[in-house]
Amino acid sequence: MTEETTRETEGEAGGLRDRLVRTGVELVDAEGVQALSLREIARRAGVSHGAPRRHFPTHLDLLSAIAREGFRELGARVTEVAETEPRARVEALARVYLDFARTRGGMYELMFRHDLLESGRLGLRDTSLPLFAHLAELVARACPGAAADPAIAAGALWANLHGIAQLWRWGSLRLATGGDDVEPLLAAALDAHLGPEAHR
Repeated sequence: MTEETTRETEGEAGGLRDRLVRTGVELVDAEGVQALSLREIARRAGVSHGAPRRHFPTHLDLLSAIAREGFRELGARVTEVAETEPRARVEALARVYLDFARTRGGMYELMFRHDLLESGRLGLRDTSLPLFAHLAELVARACPGAAADPAIAAGALWANLHGIAQLWRWGSLRLATGGDDVEPLLAAALDAHLGPEAHR
């Protein structure tokens, strides 16, 4: 019996599967997406390089499991938003999204990889789509008289936020705008997609 099998059968908390995912989360946070090879995750988890295949038949399966943890955390942060007025909630949600991208850059990049979302491995879309549906619902409530389909308006806003987050991480926006504050960009995006606030 191998060491990793012994550890799992002896009841190590969460078992091998959870240990591999936790290791992957720690690795992507510390070193980014490029470090997430099956071999490196296995090495850091203290198991043989073939051990992950017992729970994750493909590399995409393991990456999806790691990304799902990111969506769970982002979802938890979203549920903590306390604002009650719809536009304020959209703004708060946008800040949560941008802050997540800033503080969890590697995880953020992994979560929105097209191949993971397109594959739908491990129900990843079922974890990510409710977040977008929540945004669309808030956009609809914030702009009740808007002609645009709320899902389209929310998609445009989300794409704008995604672009701000990515370009800010790369330093491109700071270089282009000459500013060190993301707030004016966030305000401009909200005004563009929701309309100016009444008091502005």
